[in-house]
Amino acid sequence: MSRLVTSKLLNQTDGPAFEVVNRSGQSPVVLVCEHAANRVPAGLDSLGLSEEQLEAHVAWDPGASALARKLSDTFDASLIEARFSRLVYDCNRPPDATSAMPANTEFCPIPGNAHITEAERVARTKDIYEPFHAAVTKVLSETPDPVLVTIHSFTPVFHGKPRDVEIGLLHAADTRLAQAMMPTLESSAYDARYNAPYGPEDGVLHSIEKHLSGRRLPYVMIEVRNDLIATDAGLSDIATLLTQSLTRALSSMGVPQSLANPDVSDAK
Repeated sequence: MSRLVTSKLLNQTDGPAFEVVNRSGQSPVVLVCEHAANRVPAGLDSLGLSEEQLEAHVAWDPGASALARKLSDTFDASLIEARFSRLVYDCNRPPDATSAMPANTEFCPIPGNAHITEAERVARTKDIYEPFHAAVTKVLSETPDPVLVTIHSFTPVFHGKPRDVEIGLLHAADTRLAQAMMPTLESSAYDARYNAPYGPEDGVLHSIEKHLSGRRLPYVMIEVRNDLIATDAGLSDIATLLTQSLTRALSSMGVPQSLANPDVSDAK
């Protein structure tokens, strides 16, 4: 397998590290999806993985981008998505984390990450991580009184163990938004929990912690089991439920909002 040896990772055909959807959105909600794609830069030769392996949850969060885009449409919210696989660089991890460029995953090694040089680590950090987070910073700075919401999906079975939880609201010390959202989820047919299937101790709140920067912005990380959003019908159901939950939460917190599709917030 050919390996990148230059100090730059992305070329013109690869495109940028991120995409901003609905840049002119008027909502205070700012959506972030770090694991939106399973794309690999051409110079990394698919990291030595098969197409099937790159379709698996280890390479991205299946359904997360589609869910985030539905919420972006409904709330008229800006959305920042990473355009490359979490295996190239996991934008929800700091540069010094081993899991930022993992050599192994749940079920397979990553040949293209097995012997990364320092120059390669720097290239991935500068070409993917830094531009992505600079874009998040810019959108947050341009949004009055922003509310930060990150969107993820998780696999129903992890290391052979089934997961009963279906929706997770992840938070650290500031529980305001998560607690305000939970009553709507608990009254639904879904198994919703705080800090599940992961929690702050797992290092999964990096993006949120990075962009809070001492500010007391309302935030939440939303995790949805990916089998629930694998079909159009399931995706629509979850998007409607999360819209209801987030709308009611923001209202209870006194956050002004104007939905692009107001009927969704009252859907049964």
